[in-house]
Amino acid sequence: MKNLPIRQFIQFAAVGLSGTAVQYASIQIAVMLSLSLLNKSPAVTGSAIGYLLGSVVNYILNYFLTFRSGKSHMEAASKYFTVLGIGWCINLGLMTLLVEHWHWWHWYAQILTTGLVLCWNFGGSKLWAFK
Repeated sequence: MKNLPIRQFIQFAAVGLSGTAVQYASIQIAVMLSLSLLNKSPAVTGSAIGYLLGSVVNYILNYFLTFRSGKSHMEAASKYFTVLGIGWCINLGLMTLLVEHWHWWHWYAQILTTGLVLCWNFGGSKLWAFK
């Protein structure tokens, strides 16, 4: 029962709340400070920075709690951060499209992006990084 995919997805999403909180706080701080890097809007900049910061905490929690991986950290971390690197690109691309080109409110854009990237990150983590 403990390896059921739906249970792992729920655990993965619960662990992801910590990273999501960091990401969303980064967005708010970047917007409040009008911080923009790489010619991106403050919301896109904050989202990108927050994603990176949250991913470290999420790796540790997913390694030990969600997947109970027996892999070495060298192998698991390199695969996990490859998956999350692609997720970061998806996040950055979608936020850029939705906020800067389609002029969505940054919170609507981030909520949609978070859901899509969550699915990508779970699939890559379960099927490759921690398998």
